[in-house]
Amino acid sequence: MAAAVEMSSGVAFEAACDVLVIGAGAAGLVTALRAAEAGADVLVLERDAVPRGSTALSAGLVPAAETRFQRAAGIADSKTAFAADIMAKSHGEADVAAVDRVVDVAGAALEWLADSHGLGFSVIDNFTYPGHSARRMHGLASRSGAELMDRLRAAAEAAGIAIVNNATATTLYRDGDGRIAGVGLVRPDGGGDLIACKALVLACNGYGGNKAIVEAEIPGMAGALYFGHPGNQGDAVLWGRALGAASRHLSGHQGHGSVAHPHGILITWATLTEGGFQVNLDGARFGNEALGYSESAATVIAQRDAVAWTVFDARIAAISRQFEDFRQAEAAGAILMADSLAALAERMRLPVAALEATAAAVAQFKRDGVVDGFGRNWAGIAPLAAPFAAVRVTGALFHTQGGLVVDGDARVLRPGDTPLPNLFAVGGAACGVSGAQASGYLSGNGLLTAVSLGYLAGAASAALALTEAI
Repeated sequence: MAAAVEMSSGVAFEAACDVLVIGAGAAGLVTALRAAEAGADVLVLERDAVPRGSTALSAGLVPAAETRFQRAAGIADSKTAFAADIMAKSHGEADVAAVDRVVDVAGAALEWLADSHGLGFSVIDNFTYPGHSARRMHGLASRSGAELMDRLRAAAEAAGIAIVNNATATTLYRDGDGRIAGVGLVRPDGGGDLIACKALVLACNGYGGNKAIVEAEIPGMAGALYFGHPGNQGDAVLWGRALGAASRHLSGHQGHGSVAHPHGILITWATLTEGGFQVNLDGARFGNEALGYSESAATVIAQRDAVAWTVFDARIAAISRQFEDFRQAEAAGAILMADSLAALAERMRLPVAALEATAAAVAQFKRDGVVDGFGRNWAGIAPLAAPFAAVRVTGALFHTQGGLVVDGDARVLRPGDTPLPNLFAVGGAACGVSGAQASGYLSGNGLLTAVSLGYLAGAASAALALTEAI
């Protein structure tokens, strides 16, 4: 059902709340927790039977700098360095103020979730993600987005926050000044409700599940596997357009060049950053695997049959097992193991001589510590050793990074930077910090804006709502 905006005059709302949040993913639940803590009556609408969202499909990792978790692990880092990494990865396209804003509060948000809601974050301290100058990826014990969602949902329930599942928001009701008076929703049985609110927070992610918008904004990924949540239909962008909101970098997105195929399981990029490499069906490398998983999606899709093989070893597999997704891939039989490269090539059904030649070239690059013809720097990277491993992967579109332009409180802005009266956007509904290209995505940017903007919007929406009268 298409997102609509209608005038509120004459509409009889059946219920009311202070802060209404559309979407119960990480961004929406962080927003709700923060707003409830500030004293607001919060209601969250979720289209699914159980809140999961794109977060549950991810590794659940949030980058943050200057955290106590880093200090406990002996990791030196700074917010300045983190912001510089984001700007460098985005080719300078990200808005500097937006970058500084999310970087500044990310650590505080994680420590608040730990202290106030019992989320046991720790930092990954045994490998560094591409583009990050320090080890700053924080996650829960299983390193899975599913666990993050379970813990956030439990925290919301413990806080007494009402989450209405199987409720799809379809219509925003506005007055003549653009103030949102309330929301109309529908249920699977066709019934619906009209709910008034003092502040509305759009936490319904981006438009990755809307083929028409993807074809218009990211034509190169139009035929790619979509690995995000099907509910990401671009409602925030469509509502924003109808309300006269500004949007930015709609072509920006996160891809991933390492989804096990045909199993559909995310394979950690550590399989490559720790010394693995990718080959096509001819057994030949085809790019710089160290650039980042987002831009690699299109490169993998460009190979024959839109697949590639990631080749690594038992040492790297041991590092990768800290991730629940990798353990699931092993259980599903997606990870092949062999005592020799020849035996591995036979299991992969690749030309033995070609794979051995490629592996030998990589081994020589490592011994020499050189930059290869694709631009990958092999200095200081450990050699592969038997037993060897491989997984067949494809490229995928995970989620979009462009969206509605917001201010320092996550309020949605019109062109000219004037805010809409009581509308906020967080996570994928808001313009992220990755710029307009897939290559601008720095690992963790999605959950960075989900958690940071949710933290900001929760406080600001509650403050606004508690001074408003419906």
